[in-house]
Amino acid sequence: MGTCDSTMGLSNTLLVMALLLSGAASMKSQAYFNETGELPCHFTNSQNISLDELVVFWQDQNKLVLYELFRGKENPQNVHPKYKGRTSFDKDNWTLKLHNIQIKDKGSYQCFVHYKGPKGLVPMYHMSSDLSVLANFSQPEIMVTSNRTENSGIINLTCSSVQGYPEPKEMYFKLKTENSTTKYDTAMKKSQNNVTELYSVSISLSFSVPEASNVSITCVLQLESMELHSLPYNIDAHTKPPPARDPILWIAAVLIMLVILCGMVLVPFLTLRKRKKKQPGPSHECETNKVERKESEQNKKRVQYHVPERSDEAQCVNISETTSGDKSTTHF
Repeated sequence: MGTCDSTMGLSNTLLVMALLLSGAASMKSQAYFNETGELPCHFTNSQNISLDELVVFWQDQNKLVLYELFRGKENPQNVHPKYKGRTSFDKDNWTLKLHNIQIKDKGSYQCFVHYKGPKGLVPMYHMSSDLSVLANFSQPEIMVTSNRTENSGIINLTCSSVQGYPEPKEMYFKLKTENSTTKYDTAMKKSQNNVTELYSVSISLSFSVPEASNVSITCVLQLESMELHSLPYNIDAHTKPPPARDPILWIAAVLIMLVILCGMVLVPFLTLRKRKKKQPGPSHECETNKVERKESEQNKKRVQYHVPERSDEAQCVNISETTSGDKSTTHF
C-alpha cells in the first residue's frame, strides 16, 4: 500500500512539473552552414532521476524524430533517415548536437522528457528552440569592365559576393574623395542555388571620374547584423584608368597595316618582274653572241677561200689577154 501511494505521488509530481514547464518560452540558436548546431533541452533533473527511467527525444517542426534515448540507450529505429548519423547527445548539458548543418535545417525543434513508470510514459519536460542557419558571404570584390569609350571619362564597375545566407539587405558603392563621400544605390541582382539554397549577389555602376581629385571606391554588402567591405579601388587624379580599346577600331587598324605591308612587298617585286621581261637574260645574250661569233668566223673562211679563186681567174684573164696581144702582134 505504501509503495503504491509513493508511486502515485511521484506521478502526480511529474505531471505538475510537466504542466508548469510545457509553457516555457522557446530558445533561439544559430548555426553555420556545413558546421554543427546545438539544440538545447534545459532539463534540470532536480530529483536526480536515472536515465534508465527516462525517455528523451527531439523532433522537428514536421514531427520528424532527430534522436531518441530510450531508458538510457539510443533507439535509432524511430529516427528519420535525413537525421541518421548526424546527431550526438551531450548528457552532461542535455544538448543535442546536429552536424553538417544545411540551410534546410533551419526552423523549430522540440525536446521531450518522459518518465517511464509502471503505468507507461509520464511527461516531465518540454522545450522548444528555433534554429537559424547562416552562411558567410565572400568578401565583396570590385571588377572594372572594359567597355569604356576613349576620352569619355566614364568608368564601369561591377561588385559581387557569393555563397551566403540569408539574403542580404542591400549592396552599394561608396565613392570617397578628399572633400565628400557619396553613396551610390543600384539594383542588386541575386541568384539562389537550387541545392544548397545559398545566395550570390552583384551590382553594377557607371559614373564619371572626377578630374581634379583622387577617388577611393568601396563596395559594401549590408547583412542583417553586419557589413562586409571590399578592398578599395583607388583612382589617382593624375593617372586615370586607361581607356578601353574599341575592338572594331583595333581590327581595322591591323587590317590597314597588313595592306600597307603587302603593298611594300608586292610593288618592288612586280616592278622587278616587268624589267626582267623587257631585258633579255644573260643566257639569251650568251647564245646570241655565240651565234654572231660563229657567223663571223664562217664569213672569214669564205673570204679566204674565194680570194685565190678570184686571183686565178684574174691570172687566166691576163694570160688570155697576153696571148691575144701576142697574136695581134704577130699578125702585124
